[in-house]
Amino acid sequence: MRDRNAGRLLLSHNFDVSPELVPPLNREEFAAVFRDHLQIHDGISCQRIDHPHWIVDIRFPMDQLLPSQVGEWCAQALAQKRRSQNLDATPRTLVLGGLKTTPATSNAPGALQPGEWGVDVVETISTEDFLQKINWEATVSQRSPETAFKIEIHED
Repeated sequence: MRDRNAGRLLLSHNFDVSPELVPPLNREEFAAVFRDHLQIHDGISCQRIDHPHWIVDIRFPMDQLLPSQVGEWCAQALAQKRRSQNLDATPRTLVLGGLKTTPATSNAPGALQPGEWGVDVVETISTEDFLQKINWEATVSQRSPETAFKIEIHED
């Protein structure tokens, strides 16, 4: 049974950059970015999961942290990883979170459940183009503000 005071974020990776410009991260490397970076924060656990879409399961104390704060740390972690690689082209980091408010499509352990956050961690050359491509503004305009967040890190 899940702790009712624990928040859950499930992370996926949306790599929208040419592999010639930026080396893609495999699932284990992607999970390690967050596991290594988030371990400094009390009460947060982070692990790689086996699911076709979701890669990382992050648990955090909801009475102490907001999902958007954990999302901010995730954005910082990936941006820091890419900076450490000294790439010719550094991708922009975009973290898009949405609270699951509809019934679950599966009861599998790695599946997103109502009350949990699905978070797309995006690497892209243009956040504006990416957001337009997925129709982000229309999507969030139909949600209440506390059920979605967007974090952008632009480093030029």
